[in-house]
Amino acid sequence: MRAALTIAKREVRSYFVSPIAYVLLVAWVYITGLSFYLLVTWFATNPSTGGSNNPLTMFFGQTVLFWIPLLLFAPVMTMRLFAAERASNTLEPLMTAPVSELSIVLGKYLASLVFWVVLWIPTLLYVWIVSRYGDIDLGVVAASYLGVFGVGLWYMAWGMLASAVASNQVVAAVLGFFVLGAFFVLGIAEFVHYDLTREILGYLSVWSHMADFSKGVVDSRYLVFDLTMATLGVYLTVQVLSWRRISG
Repeated sequence: MRAALTIAKREVRSYFVSPIAYVLLVAWVYITGLSFYLLVTWFATNPSTGGSNNPLTMFFGQTVLFWIPLLLFAPVMTMRLFAAERASNTLEPLMTAPVSELSIVLGKYLASLVFWVVLWIPTLLYVWIVSRYGDIDLGVVAASYLGVFGVGLWYMAWGMLASAVASNQVVAAVLGFFVLGAFFVLGIAEFVHYDLTREILGYLSVWSHMADFSKGVVDSRYLVFDLTMATLGVYLTVQVLSWRRISG
């Protein structure tokens, strides 16, 4: 674990000395800010809207304004984890060091999760804005961020897997987008099914997951799904690295 933490610190440092990290942060703040503004404007012009819907619940995963940027940003955040090492010829020395594949993968994975959390910190401003002009339930807000973290657990893992498999960063980003996009499309297919298949697809649907979390409903089944997908992504990445070490 010590080796993994050392690698994680190195990766976090490399994230924030790279201009792309700040470009991503600025772009993310702009896009999420625009999304929040559009939702607030819509609710302001439709005061009759009732129920549990409000700008915050809609912001956290209940519109395409949330998912499209996420499907684009997640692969870009993880594309450099292994592909950049390969391009700079630093992956081979890392692989020949007395460090296990699991430590390498966990270190890079932890670093990606740190950046994921940093990405969402600015959105706390939207919670503050809503609290200034209305009542908010802190439990619902906490559940929403728990759902976001759960999605990040496996989005980062599978993006990292794409980076380990791909030959360069562009291919890693494109591959990560298609893999995450395939899972997303598979999940929303629940809306066109009306039998047992719908229940299965609903369990796979991150949209349905976030719809519940954003309303304060914490379903342990969804957390198990997130952890399982994250574990599978990490495991497959370790296997890819093991294969590269043997074949190299």
